[in-house]
Amino acid sequence: MPIVKADRLTDIATQLLVVSGASKAEAACVAKGCVLANLTGHDSHGVIAIPTYIDRVHKGHIVPGAPFTVVQETATTTVVDGNWGFGFAVAERAMKLTIEKANKSNVAATTILRQSHVGRVGAYPIMAAKEGMIAIMTADSGRSPKAVAPFGGAEARVGTNPLAIAIPSNLAGAFCLDMATSSVAAGKINLAIAKGIKIPTGWIVDKNGNPTTDPNDFKNGGVLLPLGGDEGHKGYGLSAMIEILSAILPGLGFGVDPTGRHNDGCFVACFKVEAFRPLETFKKEVTEFAHYLKATKPQKGVKEVLYPGEVEWMKEQDRSKNGIEVDEKTWKQFHDIAKKHGIEDKIKV
Repeated sequence: MPIVKADRLTDIATQLLVVSGASKAEAACVAKGCVLANLTGHDSHGVIAIPTYIDRVHKGHIVPGAPFTVVQETATTTVVDGNWGFGFAVAERAMKLTIEKANKSNVAATTILRQSHVGRVGAYPIMAAKEGMIAIMTADSGRSPKAVAPFGGAEARVGTNPLAIAIPSNLAGAFCLDMATSSVAAGKINLAIAKGIKIPTGWIVDKNGNPTTDPNDFKNGGVLLPLGGDEGHKGYGLSAMIEILSAILPGLGFGVDPTGRHNDGCFVACFKVEAFRPLETFKKEVTEFAHYLKATKPQKGVKEVLYPGEVEWMKEQDRSKNGIEVDEKTWKQFHDIAKKHGIEDKIKV
């Protein structure tokens, strides 16, 4: 598998998106978000998704240059219609708008509808944490095909429905929870298929409701299970609440649209820490809390206890230095796209 430096991989992804119809600004935003996901170890949301986004552009599921429409708003709330634009660009702009309103009014919330995949959800609350805010973001796949069964079910009814919360601190890496409410993100199943490897028991069941370690069973009618294993009712409950916040509240509804058009709905909330406590005092105490957690005696076989978000930070430091491994299937897709547009020489590493 080729190993590519982050800057070069971002440039390659940007060029592929531009020749496929994205504007330079949109392409740069999507490429940046995908490569950041790779850097932090979330390869399921990294450049492996670029060929899928390009395919969706060709199908008309993603509309390059789509307008960013504010449907309604108050001093503290906003409803954003992305008009089927690139989710990375729509969600980043919506988060910036929410941060701006929270800076003025101490709290702000936004819903987003009709946008494509937003990538790694954790990246957006971290933007607000850097501005001295506690931020929450939830996401749902709207009425596009579902992948996760309700607890006890053998048919898909909800999305992977991720939740991310980021907190300001003085830590080197972000103090951030970033999780799917399913047993695993659907992209990790696709990554396992691309790499030709087995998956752990408990991630999915096949079309007959039987446990399986073959990721290909997911593509053949299988479904993801909710987070929690035997206690999966907890992940299922979280997923249902996120579906309401990210799909029903924005006005996307629930269920599946027969057209199959992917549509990430989102809910975003930002809280200005200064409205509650002095920011620097808060950041100091969060940092001390993280060190308190890390000082826990580890279990047998565990090297060290990490604070939420630290594993991503450690991975980012390693991959920034040593490069990002791109699976062979994705690399071949890159070359196929480049060859189609006559830019093969521009994606060499």
